Formats: sequence, structure tokens, C-alpha cells
Amino acid sequence: MGEVINEGDDVLLYLGGEKRWLIKVKADKRIHTHAGYIDGSNLIGKRYGEAIKSNLGRTFWLLKPTVEDYVLKCERRTQVVYPKDMGLIVAKTGLTSGSIVVEAGTGSGALTMFLANIVKPNGHVYSMEVREEFLEVARRNLKRSGLLDYVTLMVGDASQGFGVTDADVAVLDVGDPWRLVDAAWRALKGSGTLVSISPTFNQVEKTQEALLNAGFVDIECLEVLVRSMQVKTGATRPATRMIGHTAYLTFARKVLGDEKTLKEGASGQMEGVSNEER
Repeated sequence: MGEVINEGDDVLLYLGGEKRWLIKVKADKRIHTHAGYIDGSNLIGKRYGEAIKSNLGRTFWLLKPTVEDYVLKCERRTQVVYPKDMGLIVAKTGLTSGSIVVEAGTGSGALTMFLANIVKPNGHVYSMEVREEFLEVARRNLKRSGLLDYVTLMVGDASQGFGVTDADVAVLDVGDPWRLVDAAWRALKGSGTLVSISPTFNQVEKTQEALLNAGFVDIECLEVLVRSMQVKTGATRPATRMIGHTAYLTFARKVLGDEKTLKEGASGQMEGVSNEER
């Protein structure tokens, strides 16, 4: 049996395809859609997974929201990181329950929600944002998703330091990530992973140069493209539209050593790039 829906719960109303609404159930609230309206009082007592009809007779399915739903439907002041990129971040950084994460560039808190959902209940995310008004939006989004307890939101310039040491992962989602590389190195434990999220080549180039100079190895830049399939018996084909470029993801690992050793390591990485190009 499914979980019972109570007043104040979040429900994803699913009509089909991309037509879905994330709503908070209130007995005195009517949910209006192009396929008719549904009275909130009629949702109370139903179970996730059941169906309900609108006043126009259209069938909606009552689904329990996932963290992806909260990310895609969250209140926004900034562009959010797409789930396709979030998945690769988890895979490449080894993020897991109990991990400690520092993040620069909270924005609307979409990526922060995703990170917190992975590290809970024993891990924590320390997220820093220069604009306080963005943090208020992020706080509301985190509270609605039930993940605020696993996040510390901070106002400030992360280039001056995160106030955290021995972090497992550092995430830089800012316009000038190269400026924060040294602060991220200080926050990470040895072998910890840094990921930088950038929309342009120029940002990637400057960030890689800073990473080489700061004591990072295993530097890699990747892009994720996602194409849906339209599945129909005898006529399955790729969808006309796809999610193309959203961001370049740069990953790197922190290493320890004296200045000479780190410079030799950086030189070796550059030689490796040159050999590949040949």
C-alpha cells in the first residue's frame, strides 16, 4: 500500500509526458491546470500512486516527489545545474552518505539540495554565496525538500576560505572558479576531489591553469549530452529535441608535497596532454 497523503505534504501531479505540477496539499486550495482543476481537499487521504480526476474528467497520477522534482521545480533566481550533470558529479567525486562537501555559489540551492540528499544523514554540505538574497531563496527550497538540516548556508567570498578543513569534495559553481582554487585546496583533505561547473571554454582554460599551479592532479574536463527516445512499436527513434550543452565539468584531485614536487607533477600532466594531442 502507498503512503497516505496529508495536508501540507508535497505531491507531484502527473498528467503525462512533461506535464507535471509540484504542489503542496492544502484543503482550501484549488489546483488549476489546462486539463481542469482539482480541489486540494480531495487529495487528503489518498495514497501516493493513486489517480484522481479533474473537473474535466482528466486523470492525474499522484506521485511522491523525488529530489530531481524538487531541483527542476524549485524557486529560482539563477540558472540551476541540470540533473544530467549532477549524476556525473556524484559518480566522479565518489560522493556518498557521510561525505563532507564545501560549495561556492549556492544560487537557488538546486545543486545544494542534490548534494545534501546524497550525504545525509551523517554528512554535511557547507555552502557559501556572496548574495544574501539568493541564500534566502535557497533556504526556502532546502526547507521544502526537507534537506535544510544537512546544509550550513554562509554569506561570503569563498576565495577567503570556507572555514572548513578535511572536506571530501569541493564544488565551484561560480563565474570565476579559478579565483577559488587555492581556497578549495585548503578546504579539501588529501586526495579530495574538486569539481568546477562552467558554461564556457575560457572559464575551463583559466581554471585548469589554476589547478595545475595549486597542487591538483588527475584533471579532466567533461560534457554530458542527453537525448531522449520516442518509443513506439515499429517507429522508435530519437526525440526531435535534446538537452545539449549546459556546462563543462572540470574534475581534479588534491595532492600533497613540497613546491618542487607539485611543479614536477604539473609539468608531467602538461606533457601527458601534449602526447595525447600527438
